[in-house]
Amino acid sequence: MSQSLTDTVATPSATSSGWLAQRIFGMPLPFFALALTVMVAAIATDSLPTGMIGALLVMMLLGELLGFIGDRLPVVKTYLGGGAILAIFGAAAFVYLGWLPAPVVDNVTTFMKGGGFLNFYIAALITGSILGMDSRVLVKVGSRYALPLCCAVLGASLFAVAMGALLGFSAQDAVVVIAMPILGGGMGAGAVPMSQIYEQLLGQPASYYISILVPALALGNVFAIIIAGLLNGLGQRFPGLTGNGQMMPGVDVEEPEHRLDLGKLGVGVVAALTLFTAGQILGTFIPLHPYALMIVLVAVLKVCDVLPASVTESAAQWFQFVARNWTFALLFGIGIAYTDLGQVIDAISLTYVMIVFAVVAGAAFGAGLVGKLVGFYPIESAITAGLCMANMGGTGDVAVLSAARRMSLMPFAQISSRLGGALILLISSVVVPLLFA
Repeated sequence: MSQSLTDTVATPSATSSGWLAQRIFGMPLPFFALALTVMVAAIATDSLPTGMIGALLVMMLLGELLGFIGDRLPVVKTYLGGGAILAIFGAAAFVYLGWLPAPVVDNVTTFMKGGGFLNFYIAALITGSILGMDSRVLVKVGSRYALPLCCAVLGASLFAVAMGALLGFSAQDAVVVIAMPILGGGMGAGAVPMSQIYEQLLGQPASYYISILVPALALGNVFAIIIAGLLNGLGQRFPGLTGNGQMMPGVDVEEPEHRLDLGKLGVGVVAALTLFTAGQILGTFIPLHPYALMIVLVAVLKVCDVLPASVTESAAQWFQFVARNWTFALLFGIGIAYTDLGQVIDAISLTYVMIVFAVVAGAAFGAGLVGKLVGFYPIESAITAGLCMANMGGTGDVAVLSAARRMSLMPFAQISSRLGGALILLISSVVVPLLFA
């Protein structure tokens, strides 16, 4: 689904020897520790401001701290999505174990839901990630790449239904609860808006769905990385199946670079909020979720080259700002407001794990088989249109391509993460009412 939410978050490192040289969120460690101390003291004395100030302070500091740790834990950073997963589950654990006072939890939950912070973030994400792409990617590559991408979804769904049937799992749940979130392009751009769609269409609160979707996303990322390594070995054994990092002869996709301009950030905010509101308006006439309608609207505007270049660049820069500064904060808020750790624990079972594996394997198989038919090398098509649909967005793209030793495929991986994730949101808006009518 959409561009990585965590790959735009800088991973700071020491610039000189000693632990004091470490930086968290770009801040020297002593200053970050001071800010954290002030926050803890405010919570302890019941003087933490309510509303946006207190909520955002807690989300940013604790989210960045957990993200910093998660991006450095060996197994977590390599297979489980790094800081993104730790920010979500760490926050959920704080609530589950009672480590955060109830007023703080309530304030963060209100800010995320009633305050609209989640929608604010998603508006920037959808607008900036699509408008920030080179339109040639949408036109030149999209026509050919769309077929293996769609067949990755079809293959994943068929494999999930087949495995579910063997294990006594319903076809509807295999597709909607497991396959769709895995293929959704990550957490902030996939599982989160998908839970909102499910809430509107199926009736249960979004927190219920996200507690089920998150484990599928994490496990899918693990299997995508493992299968990528296996495909690399397959290519070495059967050279005719691979272009060794080249999708097909004569195709080179690059995205334009944007020079940072602080004056454009305000324009980007207006563009994101306007297009989000336009999606809401369309939702009153068209029986699809406003997120899905917004995606279609933004893509059409981009392909038709209707918006001035200054506006598209502004939207892209605003998205980069939001993703750089508020991704871990958002993920921490998701852990507080939308993730019930008890439900997550109850959801994990052998059946669940086997269906997740079937989804990822089916995505790779469908994309590889059809990719060959449209002129792609099957292994490269399986990796990009298949596995990069089934991982955790941008961070998953890096891990999968690293395991496959094909980092040159990143532009195609980004197409899967951005447009593929958007495709899943559209499909879920249409398919869910049919399956659960």
